[in-house]
Amino acid sequence: MKAYPFMMIILLALLSGQALGEADGPDFYKVRDVSAGDTLNIRAGPRPDAARLGEIPPDGNCIRNLGCQGGLTLLEFTTLTKEQQARRIRENPRWCRIEYRGIPGWVAGRYLAEDSCQ
Repeated sequence: MKAYPFMMIILLALLSGQALGEADGPDFYKVRDVSAGDTLNIRAGPRPDAARLGEIPPDGNCIRNLGCQGGLTLLEFTTLTKEQQARRIRENPRWCRIEYRGIPGWVAGRYLAEDSCQ
């Protein structure tokens, strides 16, 4: 059993390197945690002050995933405390490039959940 911790360290090291690049992720997303009557803004760039290009309703789905950046790496997710993770997410929020009904742009990743788009 002494090899188990060593193998876990090797596995985490290999996977954390992949987490630094853009992961493929799901093909489609749906909106989550957006209040009724509110919308999720589609931005020109991955930041809250970028120009608004459009919006997605709180029940929006079939949002095409074009890649995400930021957020926690696998190593951060598995080693940091919840408080440390929250601080890291504030420092490096996840933004996803998407396309919704012909409008490409960026949205805050915390408002997206995997969707099958059937």
